[in-house]
Amino acid sequence: MDFLNRLGARTIFSLIAATGFGLVGIGVLIGELMRINPCPLCIFQRVLYLAVAAVALAGALLPGWRRLWGGLIAAIAAGGLATALYQSWMQLNPESVTQCGFGEPSLIERFVDWLGMLWPYLFMATGFCTSREDILGLSMANWSVFCFAGFLLVGVWAGWRRQA
Repeated sequence: MDFLNRLGARTIFSLIAATGFGLVGIGVLIGELMRINPCPLCIFQRVLYLAVAAVALAGALLPGWRRLWGGLIAAIAAGGLATALYQSWMQLNPESVTQCGFGEPSLIERFVDWLGMLWPYLFMATGFCTSREDILGLSMANWSVFCFAGFLLVGVWAGWRRQA
């Protein structure tokens, strides 16, 4: 643990940024290799990973405001965690939910559709939120729960840890 406390704010925020961008890349790659069509909630989580990475990149460039960056990362991660938990619940209870993409589009679905028109390769939502493709026994939404929980914890730690 002493090793982690000796890491500088720039290094921590750089690692968070690399992880966020890397998770988006891995998600796109897995989707292509396994032919998984992302749903609107999947794409929204992808946007939140990019937001975490962008804020962390700002933290690496301006580490003096580490509490601001750590708090923003934690807040974005909390939203991602809630989204991933909701999608995981939808996948466990597909018969008791209205499929996303049916009915009046939500604000998230409209935002995802807009992004899909701008950058279709990265943001086009063509799948269903209740579809479940397992990777090592967990769905992509389940994996996102762990990733966003990790970002939330690391964001709080990075913002409020004692400086070495």
